[in-house]
Amino acid sequence: MSTVSLRDLRNQGGKVLERVLAGESLTVTRAGIPVAELRPLRRPGLDRETLIERWRRLPPVDLVAFRRDVDAVVGTSV
Repeated sequence: MSTVSLRDLRNQGGKVLERVLAGESLTVTRAGIPVAELRPLRRPGLDRETLIERWRRLPPVDLVAFRRDVDAVVGTSV
């Protein structure tokens, strides 16, 4: 985990927040001592209806072609 000083957080808060929004977790330090953590929040999960609707729009799977692709990449022992 990367660190950012309290001074940098105060002076460059926008840049620090952009790093967090990009997925980076940061430890905030004051006088070199860790005092806080900044981390991105988890995105809320999708509701059941949305997941079912997305599943219904998926194209059908050609099982023969899928097996052929698996055999070509992994081998026939799997």
